[in-house]
Amino acid sequence: MVDYKKLGLVNTREMFKRAIDGGYAIPAFNFNNLEQLQAIIKASSDLKSPVILQVSKGARKYANQTLLRYLAEGAVEYAKELGCHHPEIALHLDHGDSFETCKSCVDFGFSSVMIDGSSLPYEENIALTKKVVEYAHQFDVTVEAELGVLAGVEDDVVAEVSHYTKPEEVVDFATRTGCDSLAISIGTSHGAYKFTPEQCTRDPKSGRLVPPPLAFDVLAAIEKQLPGFPIVLHGSSSVPQEYVDIINEHGGKMPNAVGIPEEQLRQAAKSAVCKINIDSDSRLAFTAGVRETFDEHPEYFDPRQYCGKAREYMEQLYKHKIIDVLGSENKLANLD
Repeated sequence: MVDYKKLGLVNTREMFKRAIDGGYAIPAFNFNNLEQLQAIIKASSDLKSPVILQVSKGARKYANQTLLRYLAEGAVEYAKELGCHHPEIALHLDHGDSFETCKSCVDFGFSSVMIDGSSLPYEENIALTKKVVEYAHQFDVTVEAELGVLAGVEDDVVAEVSHYTKPEEVVDFATRTGCDSLAISIGTSHGAYKFTPEQCTRDPKSGRLVPPPLAFDVLAAIEKQLPGFPIVLHGSSSVPQEYVDIINEHGGKMPNAVGIPEEQLRQAAKSAVCKINIDSDSRLAFTAGVRETFDEHPEYFDPRQYCGKAREYMEQLYKHKIIDVLGSENKLANLD
């Protein structure tokens, strides 16, 4: 058993409470490798923002669970080295699909876990979530649950059709499971192709796809049922067209990639939505940096050369999200 507090990590309870009260959202950035982690910590430390380091089941397998523990501990020390003397960093399992996966993460030093039973029948989702909560809370690890189904593809999470969260179920679900936060479905979607062209309109000036709006009426109804309860949005990458354009200009092929408009995410962040997940945008920024570097410098073979540009683009992306979308800059409990 690894105590996350000894690694310098925190759970999400207090950061969520402050976010709800302050009308902003905590960035939850997925990472798979060192460059992503460096960029996340540099951006959040420079801007004095709390941050959630998210690891999917697939990323955990890719990076190795033991290495992840030390990477997380190193991230805390790196933040301090950058001048962020009191960092608030959570290490969170994204889309845990079983009790065993969640238990393993708790045991290995994660400070927060998500159990995703959204594809199960309602009562089975409750039973599984409650089991994870009862285990995790013994070690003061916070638990995120999910109610409703998001469409799209993210690692091992695949769903063709989304189902909005039913506001009439949220009180019963949260009460019976004891979960600390709830991921809901209001029209966000996983991946870089969140909507088909048929679901969108086209901007007459740019020709770019314009996705359907989020269901803020559903969000409002959920907030009314669960006032002050931490709400989470998954599938919230905006798929920045500047990175898509760079990828396409340098040999890539990503037609009709489209995400969630940032102004809608900012609107959501001012509500009870206190955690917004961003993964695909980072992948796009990384790939844009690599493709651009290889295209302009075909002689390069040192990973530091092309991963360096990728890291630069990701840091810029994370800082933009923290300032302009989430509003979480200078929101540490202790700014000294």
